[in-house]
Amino acid sequence: MSEYPFNYLISIKYTPTGKAYTFGTDEEDIEEGHFVVLETAQGLELGEVVKGSWSIEEYSGNLEIKPIVRKATLEDRVAHEENIELAKEALKFCQKQVDELGLQMNLISAQYTLDRRKILIIYLADERVDFRELLKRLAAELHCRIELKQIGDRDKAKLVGGIGTCGREICCHNFLNTFEVVGISMAKNQLLSLNAAKLSGQCGKLMCCLRFEDEIYKEMIAGLPKMNSQVEYNGNVYRLTGLNLLNDYVKLENKDEVVNISLKQLREEVVPHKVEQPKKKEKINE
Repeated sequence: MSEYPFNYLISIKYTPTGKAYTFGTDEEDIEEGHFVVLETAQGLELGEVVKGSWSIEEYSGNLEIKPIVRKATLEDRVAHEENIELAKEALKFCQKQVDELGLQMNLISAQYTLDRRKILIIYLADERVDFRELLKRLAAELHCRIELKQIGDRDKAKLVGGIGTCGREICCHNFLNTFEVVGISMAKNQLLSLNAAKLSGQCGKLMCCLRFEDEIYKEMIAGLPKMNSQVEYNGNVYRLTGLNLLNDYVKLENKDEVVNISLKQLREEVVPHKVEQPKKKEKINE
């Protein structure tokens, strides 16, 4: 017997690229693409179903699951669309007040709850902002609860979207739900040029895609000599000056010649060059 007071679960998203959340229901005919009304920490919101009714018995987690409020009606859908337009007007009014007050904050978006009892305004700022006077002006105009939320550069890029250096829509706006840590070591593992401009995304941080193939590259370079290190091949000493893992290309150079070999040869036929240390002179006791 399930500990939850409903028989089915559904997965919903508030935005197309947002995180999926699980809610409970007794309705067995809720399908992907349907809309439902939900009670969230922000208030009543409209969510789109990304996975229809599935049995509560399939759920193996232990997190609290809340029930949906109801299936969305035509009135709910109309109210949601009206709220989008009203939020745009509210954002314009807020921007005007920000300019008049000289506040150092960059407004990103505004969103009403379904019942318009609350509006969430998201902004970007380098430092803490004193917006007490701004709240007073907004409350007098909008007549609802107001929440101002400061976000970082990566969150802004996810909200705004754009085209990456690859020519496709940036990953965070397209499909990423959470931000993982991306380090410069991931670029080194892929033997990329450490050019900050080329490695940074629209948020100014290292591109999230550097993480996608990091584990594969770490496996591929494991045990290989480091770039610019001295190695021995066919009895001669070279410097490793080129390495392309995807094209199976290795370049060895010395003052007399350039040699191109495969990764297999690099692993099996090339060894690190050992430099003999000069022997220490023995002290002669007089």
